[in-house]
Amino acid sequence: MASNKKYWKSVEELKENSLVVDTLKNNEFVEEIPTDDFLGDKENLEASSTTRRDFLKYVGFTTAAASLAACEGPVVKSIPYVIKPDDIIPGVAEYYATTMADGFDFANILVKVREGRPIKIEPNKEANGSTNARVQASVLSLYDSLRLKGPKANGEATSWDKANEEIIAKLNDVKTAGLPIAILTGTCASPSTKKIVNQFSETFGNVSHVVYDAVSESAALDAFETAYGFRALPDYNFEKAEAIVSIGADFLGDWQGGGFDAGYAKGRVPSKGKMSYHMHIESNMTLSGANADKRVMVKPSKQITALARLYSVLSGGAVTMEFTPLTQAIDIAAKKLQEAGSKAVVVTGIQDEKAQLLALAINKLLNSEVIDTVATKNVRHGNDATVKQLITDMNAGKIGAVIINNANPVYSLPNSTEFVEGLKKVKLSVAFSMQDNETANAVQYALATPHYLESWGDVVIKKGHYSLMQPTIKPLFDTRQFQDTLLTWTGSTASYYDFIKEFWTAEVLNGTSWNQALHDGIFTTEVVEEAESTFDFSTVMKGMEIPKTGDLELSLYIKTGMGDGQMANNPWLQEFPDPISRTSWDNYLTMSKADAAELGVMNENVANGALNGSLVELTVNGVSEVLPVLIQPGQAKGSLGLSVGYGRTQGLKEEMQTGKNAFKFYKDFNTTQTEVSVKVVGGVHEFACVQLHNTLMGRGDIIKETTLEDFNSKDSKEWNKVPMVSMDHKEVEATSVDLWESFDRSIGHHFNLSIDLNACTGCGACVIACHAENNVPVVGKQEIRKSRDMHWLRIDRYYSHEEDFAADNEKKEAGTGVMGYKDTMAELEDPSENPSVAFQPVMCQHCNHAPCETVCPVAATSHGRQGQNQMAYNRCVGTRYCANNCPYKVRRFNWFKYPENSEFDYYMNDDLGRMVLNPDVTVRSRGVMEKCSMCIQMTQATILKAKKEGRPVNTNEFETACSNACSTGAMVFGDINHKEDTVASLTEDKRAYHLLEHVGTKPNVVYHVKVRNTQEA
Repeated sequence: MASNKKYWKSVEELKENSLVVDTLKNNEFVEEIPTDDFLGDKENLEASSTTRRDFLKYVGFTTAAASLAACEGPVVKSIPYVIKPDDIIPGVAEYYATTMADGFDFANILVKVREGRPIKIEPNKEANGSTNARVQASVLSLYDSLRLKGPKANGEATSWDKANEEIIAKLNDVKTAGLPIAILTGTCASPSTKKIVNQFSETFGNVSHVVYDAVSESAALDAFETAYGFRALPDYNFEKAEAIVSIGADFLGDWQGGGFDAGYAKGRVPSKGKMSYHMHIESNMTLSGANADKRVMVKPSKQITALARLYSVLSGGAVTMEFTPLTQAIDIAAKKLQEAGSKAVVVTGIQDEKAQLLALAINKLLNSEVIDTVATKNVRHGNDATVKQLITDMNAGKIGAVIINNANPVYSLPNSTEFVEGLKKVKLSVAFSMQDNETANAVQYALATPHYLESWGDVVIKKGHYSLMQPTIKPLFDTRQFQDTLLTWTGSTASYYDFIKEFWTAEVLNGTSWNQALHDGIFTTEVVEEAESTFDFSTVMKGMEIPKTGDLELSLYIKTGMGDGQMANNPWLQEFPDPISRTSWDNYLTMSKADAAELGVMNENVANGALNGSLVELTVNGVSEVLPVLIQPGQAKGSLGLSVGYGRTQGLKEEMQTGKNAFKFYKDFNTTQTEVSVKVVGGVHEFACVQLHNTLMGRGDIIKETTLEDFNSKDSKEWNKVPMVSMDHKEVEATSVDLWESFDRSIGHHFNLSIDLNACTGCGACVIACHAENNVPVVGKQEIRKSRDMHWLRIDRYYSHEEDFAADNEKKEAGTGVMGYKDTMAELEDPSENPSVAFQPVMCQHCNHAPCETVCPVAATSHGRQGQNQMAYNRCVGTRYCANNCPYKVRRFNWFKYPENSEFDYYMNDDLGRMVLNPDVTVRSRGVMEKCSMCIQMTQATILKAKKEGRPVNTNEFETACSNACSTGAMVFGDINHKEDTVASLTEDKRAYHLLEHVGTKPNVVYHVKVRNTQEA
């Protein structure tokens, strides 16, 4: 039967008779109008001699004047080309295939360029490219006004010629002294760059290339090298998986470089009665755990025990006969894996070589087809041992020069102080950096490098898949690439472009056209299998140590938006709400409700719905920091979580200097720390949390879900019930009732957007894509706290109260009588320690019977013939009636003028930042309502392109920013009148439903019932 689970978005909603929740339900705009500010006090009003007639006359005049003033929009002067470039057509976008590779994120992408300005990132789908929130936001970093704009020597600006001359002289001195030179870089997957480094080594001798990842995967790399003889990461195709068991691996996040969500989602959408089974064992609530069918909470130190037991059960080894929730879960996992056989896979994020070997051994035992040990990935290559040795040698005076590229070790090293001391003891220290960051300010020479959108390069993300990087704009500042400078230092006169073209022609292309490879952005070659592994996997359990435990244990994790912190000056990412906590502009200590109660830690909502929390002092291995606490449902008792990437202080605007640096707790490059203590300190922290904004609880079937068993065995009307309403004293389906006469929508285009809740992982790439395409402003932390976020698209995250549907349904049905039912519902609102989670993207539903349209007094919002609810911004007078009448709470009001306003100094306040704005979309002014337009500029561009080419629009040619960015295929956009479009069949699927169908708004956005594979037997 249909699920009757009760969902909640915040613990505040679980409190009976909460004034905060009632206030937000009944009043979307929670701040009172400050009448005293413009009417004055009572005494002054009573003393006034103004007559009522004069008062009304003045009010009428000022209202008319204000109305006339409001009609005068800002004047923007356009400057025409004197001589138009041949390859630019004003108003027509160009797309270039390139590759992002910043050492942390790697992606094959397309860059949208308007009149010479890159303005948007899209996945290069012909190269199987996918993008996350950071990749989508990387275009904004190109226009960062605080970028390093030229070379510096000892903190002072210098010229490139002078810097090169001085550095070459010092390199020769180091060579003469017989001291080694260390090149410290982030993960470098560029074959041409490696060749240049080798040439540099031949010129100066005794050069070592040390690879350092801020968030290390060294344990996995070491394990793979032990087992297969070369240093790499295996690839995983989760589309092939029928059973997935993850122990501490957030593979839908940034585990081993990420990029696994597309394959995972394909296996999670029910097809022919089947879908994959996913069990997740973890301590922090992660994206992967939130999407699992069964989630098991354990402390970090218990994860390796779980992995060892799983191996023992599968291999027929001895196991203890204890019966705990963890051992029972492991036994279920083993059974599922055995049933799936080669279609099963086990992954782990435990930072221990033995644990990683154990996972490889299990997959070998299963003969898993999901893991690929031939076409391996090159997105992480850091080596913890060599990094530690380098720091030791620097402090011992054994290193002559350190050259740093694409890394910020002064910020991200746990022993940063030792590294800085070591820099002082070398003869030469150079940092190649795009940002004026912590490392750039700690070395002798800081050399400005271009953004990847200004650069040439090549990348081998996956073995056999060669990708090219090409500039899409001329360098904005006096910058030079790392490779160009190394060539100069070796005495070469060749440019990096010439070098890479010659390298590819000789060693990669095998006679294929360079221009074609550059156009496509990728070139693939056949991968030759390495020699079969001779490693004896049966020995992996030998010598495995029992991990240390603690009363409290800390797990460091990566936030979906912030990553390793190198894009901390990107306001899109700072304001991006974390998919799990729905909090932005901060990092925080996550803690279970039970631990919070024991320590006396509180989270509370103030009158306007904003979230405040207690402060604690966290001490890890003797290092302390004061942090706010967020009470997180699903956090394992005895465990704490803290995200890295925050706490940067240099090369950022003041508004972006948020949070605390968690890398200081990253001892031995291990994300798990057991020597942990916490004590409450005075003070209150203000969170920018959207948990209670736009409260939806109690407004019908927002999330519909069912089990795979019910999905296969029962009629869809049982698990996808259509709400009933009364008409002529009879109960009828709400979808059959209409207050208005419908138009004939069968002629022309009629756009629909389909959202599959099974495929949506909550990653948020769509949110940033929407920002980029539609010029959505950033408003800052204080405005977010006042419910003034401007996101056109939000991803609601819901928690359920029971782990399975049957228990929920039985408990609800057991309630009898008015008071009995009320008590039962009150109990159901008490969350379990380990709630189920569902994600739901919500934007304007583009209702065919839109309640916003009927209440707008100036017809600023109206309905188009193609199914889109349209906004005429210069008609809007800001009554906000439409927002009040919208049942989905998706309209956003411009409380201020955000562009060119020093109060909102993010990116719209300077000429450089405004270069990212899309000229096809109006930048809204103060007092105007805005919302999702279903990317009308994109749909019209597609229609005009087809018309210009004299053809009909192709099947599935229509796209929106969100559907284009969605790597999982959860969002599908198209024309339902074009029956070959995928969306046409999706809207007729038996899982399809609309939000709040009983309201009768007839939305053009359709959702698909979430199905969970909960069957364990």
